[in-house]
Amino acid sequence: MSNVIIHAEHLSKAYKLYNKKSDRVREVLSTSKKQYHKLFFALHDVTFTVRRGETIGIVGTNGSGKSTLLKILAGVTVPTSGTVKLNGKVSALLELGAGFNPEYNGLENIALNATMMGYSKEEMEQLREGIINFADIGEYINQPVKNYSSGMFARLAFAVAISVEPEILIVDETLSVGDMRFQIKCMDRMKAMMENGTTILYVSHDTNSVRRFCQRVLWINNGELKAAGEVNQIADEYEDYLRGLDATDKKAETSEEKTQDDAPAFFPAPDGSIAKVVQIRVLDNMGRDVNALNYATPIEVQVDYDVYDTQMADPVLGVALYRADDDYVCGLNTLLDNVRIPWKYGRNRFSIHYSQGLRVLGGQYYFDVALRDQTATVNIDYKTRVRDIQVNSGYLAEGRLVLPHHWGVWQEGVGTDE
Repeated sequence: MSNVIIHAEHLSKAYKLYNKKSDRVREVLSTSKKQYHKLFFALHDVTFTVRRGETIGIVGTNGSGKSTLLKILAGVTVPTSGTVKLNGKVSALLELGAGFNPEYNGLENIALNATMMGYSKEEMEQLREGIINFADIGEYINQPVKNYSSGMFARLAFAVAISVEPEILIVDETLSVGDMRFQIKCMDRMKAMMENGTTILYVSHDTNSVRRFCQRVLWINNGELKAAGEVNQIADEYEDYLRGLDATDKKAETSEEKTQDDAPAFFPAPDGSIAKVVQIRVLDNMGRDVNALNYATPIEVQVDYDVYDTQMADPVLGVALYRADDDYVCGLNTLLDNVRIPWKYGRNRFSIHYSQGLRVLGGQYYFDVALRDQTATVNIDYKTRVRDIQVNSGYLAEGRLVLPHHWGVWQEGVGTDE
């Protein structure tokens, strides 16, 4: 069996653009074959190969051509020129519910989609129970989908796309819909599919999630393949490019109230939450809870959180440091560091230790804290600006950080470490 599951060669997709609707008719009726359109290339001369079992991230700004590429791979549209060879069955999460008939009930739409994907009636019967259980919408499975809420519709669409056991799964920015528990369920299934050898093409504007899931990245820009390669290298280049655009969007601020220094006693969540961050403390090397510190003072950031659902598999705790102007300084989480956090019913506490201090230049900073699912993609609870901290440094350096360093003369073959 060939190790190559997708091979795209010189793919291009062009659309005809008309200034006026009437120009389309004039062009059709023109005896001189005069053209009234201009060609717009949503995709131009893209070539790449995907090996079986890889998870490939696809990044690019809005309008760059990512979705056009995925639609070609999914067979939704055909290229204007070029070829693509797929050596496996494809399931695509492009537009939730694409191919659903709103007049059909859930069971009928399951059968419709299975038929469209080439499954026999017997194979569809074997898949149906798993899809029904995964969607978990109860008796609504027998109702026309036009009567579904958006959440129920998302559940059924996800269940159909993920449960058909494809060899190639295409995911285009759809994992943020549906309720939190269902998002976690979908991420767990996608992670299991990766481990079982399913080839996945994963489009996301969140480069951190691309880093977590993918081995390689394709960067599409203005319809062209700008770069392809190892995930961290291409993600770094892409983020540098985004910073160079001088985007004016600022990090969204929320009006969540700060927690008090004395956290309330644990009690069950009335809103069905999985867990909630209660408070954090910033402790110096003397164990004192402080609001100001020296840049090099070792500190412990202590997080209290209440757990209401203990069935979560390997939840993740993340702590991020921001400057007062919302500049993102550093985000760390227990997934990246391969650490497991306590997850018992009731009050829990876990800490992150900055053994050399925060190492940032003087100024006002704040912490964000998040509890997430095992893939660190779905927020169980996210608290922004949960604690302010003043850092004092003096005029030691310029920029953002004071990096550990020393000066000396380098000699060939002689180390300079003291």
